[in-house]
Amino acid sequence: METMITKTRGLIAAPFTPFNAAGELALESVPAYADWLVSEEVVGAFICGTTGEGPSLTVPERLEVAEAWVKTAPASLRVIVHVGHNSLPESKRMAAHAAQIGAGAVACMPPYFFKPSGVQQVVDWCEAVAAAAPNIPFYYYHIPSMSGVGLSMAEFLKEAGPRIPNLAGIKFTFEDLEDYGACLELEGGRYDVLFGRDEHFLSALRLGALGAVGSTYNFAAPIYLKLMAAFADVKEEEARALQAQAVTLIDWCVQGPWHPIAAFKWLFWRVSGVDCGPVRAPVPLFQRSDAERLEKELKPLLEADLLHVRQSTLVS
Repeated sequence: METMITKTRGLIAAPFTPFNAAGELALESVPAYADWLVSEEVVGAFICGTTGEGPSLTVPERLEVAEAWVKTAPASLRVIVHVGHNSLPESKRMAAHAAQIGAGAVACMPPYFFKPSGVQQVVDWCEAVAAAAPNIPFYYYHIPSMSGVGLSMAEFLKEAGPRIPNLAGIKFTFEDLEDYGACLELEGGRYDVLFGRDEHFLSALRLGALGAVGSTYNFAAPIYLKLMAAFADVKEEEARALQAQAVTLIDWCVQGPWHPIAAFKWLFWRVSGVDCGPVRAPVPLFQRSDAERLEKELKPLLEADLLHVRQSTLVS
């Protein structure tokens, strides 16, 4: 039986995985994290993806993270569990578990070591994973910059649609706006195609995007919500200014001598007050000097409270 496809309208954050100083899971932070996202008018959480360092977690850890989020999140916060893995049995195991605990959906990137060579192989893989959770929506996670698998997503949807009854859409984390637009238009706009490049969000809105998944929605949702409102009101100049503001914020975080995820994770703490601890190797730790430098760069945004800042001091 085909899954009814519900279009996502709004922002889905890609949460950071909380660790303690020893590098172990610290899931006691999840309730406060979920509360923060709801207070920021975020509509979902895409867990254990790139931002959540999912590939650096063991499968048992990923099951724990999924259980913590599904148990905690209110009905207004849809939990999408990323179950991608280089091992097909492990992907199927995580998908089945997500369905069993009541997750809102599952998503899966392709294997990134022995890579599929074409659309048909990707569809074969996804069909097997989706079948392990047949009663909840399935999303393909398209992120060629990390997976190394770059294919036409419009072609994927054409091939996968007849074979995967619970196919809901794609998390589209790529700059190919022509392909993204084709996905939105396919079969009369049938699929929920979630845009995943925060710095190009306005361009996606112009093509018809309704929903998006991103790292910076953890701490900068107010900017993007204002951008969406400006776009809806045909206030093009205001929308462009807000997108430029978001790009500047992202650039500050990605162009320093640190890993972007480490900088984003620190900034989330700096804005929300929710401590998710350090990153996990091989991502380098965010140092005190890094925090001081980024704090200085972000001072205008922090002082203007454009990010709804709750934490008032630097990490000690």
